[in-house]
Amino acid sequence: MLHNDILRAIRYMLDLSDGKVVELVKLADPAYLLEKEDVQAMLLREDEPGYQTCSTPVLARFLDGLVLYRRGRDDSQPARPPEKRITNNVVLKKLRVAFELKDVDMHAIFESVGLPVSKPELSALFRQPEHKNFRACGDQMLRNFMKGLTLRLRGGF
Repeated sequence: MLHNDILRAIRYMLDLSDGKVVELVKLADPAYLLEKEDVQAMLLREDEPGYQTCSTPVLARFLDGLVLYRRGRDDSQPARPPEKRITNNVVLKKLRVAFELKDVDMHAIFESVGLPVSKPELSALFRQPEHKNFRACGDQMLRNFMKGLTLRLRGGF
């Protein structure tokens, strides 16, 4: 999925303001330069004037900030460096961690949007890419997961 679409979907899911998106990025990396106007430009459609692409560093810091915002900072652990490459699997993993979702929760979310996922399929999504049973998360699967999570968070099921 495009980084802009992911940012848009999570922003809608949690009803975040542009300022809150900037705040989450700053929570992960206080030195990172991002302004409210940048976020507004990233939320525009590609064909609208002023559109700006959401870069990997921005999305990585946003997702890390979301995890820190929802779960809190663990000072006993060293700070993790931001992801260098954001794949659908990474987004799925960060959302799972941020919302403290267990396997049963993940299965229920996928079921709610009519996309049942077996236990082996689900665990394959969270494996390291080098693992023989790793499975890449497709755009449609991530889109459906975020739709189901939105329904869950906004009281749809």
